[in-house]
Amino acid sequence: QLLESGGGSVQTGGSLRLSCVASGYTGSNYCMAWFRQAPMKEREGVAGIDSDGSTTYAASVKGRFTISQNNAKSILSLQMNSLKPEDTAMYYCAADLGLPCAFPRDDYNYWGQGTQVTVSS
Repeated sequence: QLLESGGGSVQTGGSLRLSCVASGYTGSNYCMAWFRQAPMKEREGVAGIDSDGSTTYAASVKGRFTISQNNAKSILSLQMNSLKPEDTAMYYCAADLGLPCAFPRDDYNYWGQGTQVTVSS
């Protein structure tokens, strides 16, 4: 189960931190990621992380967003800085077992319900 929180409304240049609490899965090899989907647009990968701690970012967010996990690897976070109106979307946490990770493809088996991020100019 994946449960996101932390979305909200901010102005351009602001920051938000999204969290995703993961429970009910076991395995030493796994992938987790953040995706987003804006109205009338396809879902896109924002950032991914694997069980080795390797991270990958979409070019549009590199240098502004940071994906991380807590030590227990039960909470996935996305720190979003210097937000832009084009970052406005529903953000989803995703997870899957096994490697390699599908990111940036959205071929993940487990998804959260999403949290809305709105950035106004």
